[in-house]
Amino acid sequence: MIIRSKAPLRLGLAGGGSDVSPYSDIYGGAILNATISMYAYATIKPTTNGKIVINSLDKIKKLEFGSTNKIELNDCLDLVKGIYNRIVSEYTKKPLSFELTTSVDAPPGSGLGTSSTLVVAILGAFAEWLQLPLGEYDLAKLAYEIERVDLAMAGGKQDQYAATFGGVNFMEFYDNDKVIVNPLRINDIILNELANNLILYNTETSRLSSKIIEAQRKNVIDKNIDSIEATHKLKQQAIMMKEALLRGELDNIGDILNFGWQNKKKMAAGISNQLIDNIYDAAISSGATGGKISGAGGGGFMIFYCPNNTRFKVIETLKKFGGKAQRYEFVPKGLTSWTI
Repeated sequence: MIIRSKAPLRLGLAGGGSDVSPYSDIYGGAILNATISMYAYATIKPTTNGKIVINSLDKIKKLEFGSTNKIELNDCLDLVKGIYNRIVSEYTKKPLSFELTTSVDAPPGSGLGTSSTLVVAILGAFAEWLQLPLGEYDLAKLAYEIERVDLAMAGGKQDQYAATFGGVNFMEFYDNDKVIVNPLRINDIILNELANNLILYNTETSRLSSKIIEAQRKNVIDKNIDSIEATHKLKQQAIMMKEALLRGELDNIGDILNFGWQNKKKMAAGISNQLIDNIYDAAISSGATGGKISGAGGGGFMIFYCPNNTRFKVIETLKKFGGKAQRYEFVPKGLTSWTI
């Protein structure tokens, strides 16, 4: 028997950062995101040899343990260890024996939610194998708790829910970790045109998002007015993006992205840098009407809205920065798991 699962990565189109505590707890957050045809994968092969084997194809790391109730954390594949520890402590109450293989279509630090999406994929495989009673909200919240509480990894809440639910979603975030996922019914023509006009550009750089997110958190705790007001504007941007997509007002997308980008840079130091600014300016001068960094900032992927076939000139212009455009499509389905 082999159990497999996959969960899609996401593009954060608007509102990024407003899902991070304590901002979301105090003021409430709102984000609009959409899942794309890039995935995190997990395969579990149950065994009877009393061993746990973890094979991360991306990081080229393979670990082996004797079956145990708890695997000690040591900064090596701790995401996987944290998931296993929670599964055993909360559900099986006994050690498991298996081989787990994982991979992701984008590197860590890409800004596409890779870590959280991988957690969702692995949890999905365990849920399929062990027949755990987890609905979509349950699984997404469990993924969030493992990352943010059990492993104390800094970050927001959107990625786990995007990977689990899939599609285009307007998400609301409140105190006590309350999340409401509102699926949006976007006309297929609008969604196809959005994918055609929205370039996903890999800067071929990465960043440690936790440092930027910790700076955001500190700004809220310290009542930094400029940072908090900027996050308010990002939340407003999510509502603007939702209305534009539902009404089919694609000509407004670039301006909405630019509005968000100018405010996002005010949330914390390190969100942008000279390279990112140069890439952004070059894209705009070549015909893009707006864009943003994907994720917390500092590196990874960027997106640019390029109407009227300007995408080709923008892609050509950005080649000089050493990155490349990534092909993708929007996908409606979130976490999927199956047994063979």
